Amino acid sequence: MTVENQRVVSALVEGILGAEAANTAMDALEIDPALMNERGPHVSRAAFAMAMNVALFHGLLERVPSGAAYVADRLARGGKVVFDHGALRTVRLIDGPTGELPPGEEAFSRIFAPLGYQMAAVYPLDRLRMTGRAYRHADFPEGIPQFFLSELHVDRFDPEFADAAARVFGTSRDPLTAEAKAVLRKYADGAPVSLAEAEAALPVIVAAFDRQHAPVSIEDYELLLSRSHEAAWIATEGNAFNHATDRVADVAALAERLKAEDWPMKDRLEISRSGRVRQTAFRADTVERLFAGNALRQVPGSFYEFISRDIDPETGGLDLAFDTGNATGIFAMTSAPGDERA
Repeated sequence: MTVENQRVVSALVEGILGAEAANTAMDALEIDPALMNERGPHVSRAAFAMAMNVALFHGLLERVPSGAAYVADRLARGGKVVFDHGALRTVRLIDGPTGELPPGEEAFSRIFAPLGYQMAAVYPLDRLRMTGRAYRHADFPEGIPQFFLSELHVDRFDPEFADAAARVFGTSRDPLTAEAKAVLRKYADGAPVSLAEAEAALPVIVAAFDRQHAPVSIEDYELLLSRSHEAAWIATEGNAFNHATDRVADVAALAERLKAEDWPMKDRLEISRSGRVRQTAFRADTVERLFAGNALRQVPGSFYEFISRDIDPETGGLDLAFDTGNATGIFAMTSAPGDERA
């Protein structure tokens, strides 16, 4: 097949995952036909963003057995996943960059903006000493998954915490190569990006969604954990794709069924102030992580989420907003058992 006839999303996903895994991932997702039918020789920012999200979705299911089991169950019942949004966490140290990474959310806004994402809203998460930002795709706002990008503010903690955070996160490397940055600049400038360029850049950009710092010591982990479950999570998982979210018609009914079937469900539903956005989630799967000194420890990993969105009467489209209260409740899924927040 010539480059001109290749479906670019399929080609990009197959290039990073391999044919079998790519087919499995794309068969599980409801993807806008306009994205799936785009053909080469060039790759639009929207097609690249969609391929990136498919790869991230696949990677999350590899790390989250409960999520993979749910997706298999959904497919067995004749459904598909409508990938609503994913999330990741960043850290802003008191001064300057985070090691070689740009500070806080800037490590990812430099990726999102060239690929067509726009910051849609800011959500203060004061109880967590964090700020959340929603990034929505300009070309396919309902069809390409959003990102909920959060930033932990080290300056809102005590000096001992700040010192530990600097030791842990100050070792971060920048995963983006000069070649990947050049592709992002092309997208930012509206210049054409060839399929070959996109195929080379995609694995590098996907690799940014991972831990970039050295293994944390047990002592620093315990110190961070004593002040912030979220900081401790970032210490072991880094900027990993924190969760993927299935947009479903009736999340309340789904939650009741899953609870009855003994899935690891959150205790209660989160409902936005508008009443139009309702969310719940599985509790994070436990993972084993290597700490400094070759110590192994089981810690909370990533998780799988569910959301229902009603029509926004002001726009006539889906209410694509998030909610500070909902987000705070969902964050507790990576905390220690029994820490679900009111």
